[in-house]
Amino acid sequence: MGAYIVLYPRVRVHTLITLGFFFTTVTLPAYVILGYWFVLQLLFGTVGVLGSAQGGGVAFWAHVGGFVAGLVLIKLFADPEFLERRRAGIVILPRDV
Repeated sequence: MGAYIVLYPRVRVHTLITLGFFFTTVTLPAYVILGYWFVLQLLFGTVGVLGSAQGGGVAFWAHVGGFVAGLVLIKLFADPEFLERRRAGIVILPRDV
């Protein structure tokens, strides 16, 4: 998800909102949805560590670590030539070997 927010921050994400028996959909940019998710992971991880829970919030911190790793590692693994072609709308897939 960290890589996704770097590569496609403005992609529109359709989100289901529920308020009791009221359901609606809202379209938001990916950076809003992923930012919200990241803050929730930080919050629940902190509560797990500070609270008396047995698990200690380990899974939440694993999500935070994976998100940050995606943010950092996408710069190493992304093919700039492919990304530029994709932004221009020209997608050429490599042949099967």
